[in-house]
Amino acid sequence: MAEILNQTVSVTEFILVGFTHIRWLQILLFWVLFLTYLLTIMGNLLIIYITLIDHRLHTPMYFFLRNFSVLEIGFISSTIPKALLNLASGNSTISLAGCFTQAFFYFILGTAEFFILATMSFDRYVAICNPLRYTVIMNNQLCTRLVVGSWLISFLYIIMPLILLFRLPFCGPNVINHFFCDNIPLIKLACTDTQFLELMDFLMSTFMVLGSLAVTIVSYIKIVAAVLHIHSEEGRQKAFSTCASHIVVVFITYGSCIFMYVKPMQSGGVDLSKTVGVLNNVVSPLLNPFIYSLRNRQVKTALKDACGWRRE
Repeated sequence: MAEILNQTVSVTEFILVGFTHIRWLQILLFWVLFLTYLLTIMGNLLIIYITLIDHRLHTPMYFFLRNFSVLEIGFISSTIPKALLNLASGNSTISLAGCFTQAFFYFILGTAEFFILATMSFDRYVAICNPLRYTVIMNNQLCTRLVVGSWLISFLYIIMPLILLFRLPFCGPNVINHFFCDNIPLIKLACTDTQFLELMDFLMSTFMVLGSLAVTIVSYIKIVAAVLHIHSEEGRQKAFSTCASHIVVVFITYGSCIFMYVKPMQSGGVDLSKTVGVLNNVVSPLLNPFIYSLRNRQVKTALKDACGWRRE
């Protein structure tokens, strides 16, 4: 028993394989990721700023968008800074505590994003299908409860699987075939039977991702049905335009996460999941603020006013 305990505590750090071992390519990837990270932070901060200062954007839709941007900043910051540090230094190690901390914030924030996206789809459903009662239904109190509830439910939903993951014994090897501490490669390194945890992760991921996606799909089915009954072509275009940006974000976020997590752990290679992980961790947070700002007339108008670009 003493030997087993000694082996269990022998792993104090992990080695993140990352993207490549070629040094010049690491430097190139560093600058690409750094610029992407910088643009993502700036874009989401801009969304937060403009929805706070412009009174025309003090509506439930932009309240949820602002909170989604906060989540995106935290989500990308949970993985990319460490990846940048490893690429710049050439040192691919991460401490055991650092790895668990990274996984904790990654999954808590990522799960909260799904609930916020479902909430945003519900908001669009009420706005289009019940426009006369919209301000009554989506009042400040309900909006605050929905956002706080998304954070709280995410924490409660994820904490138990994370505790079980963090309690796994790691006796070596300690090489994680990924650029961050994802749960799938971590579980594969445990020196114990992990079938129960694998099954739990699969079932909970499936229920959470597909469950929140079902809310979004049902909302948009009802939205489409309501829009098709609008006699004015201009009214139909305006209704669809308010939902188009949200649909694009939903497609990118859900598509990558379904591929990565809604499948048995033995199916699909880690290398392919690593590639999709870049889409989920880097591309999606980068595109979100630009999709919303470029496709949304109110946001563009608010940006022009804030920058003094409009002429009376």
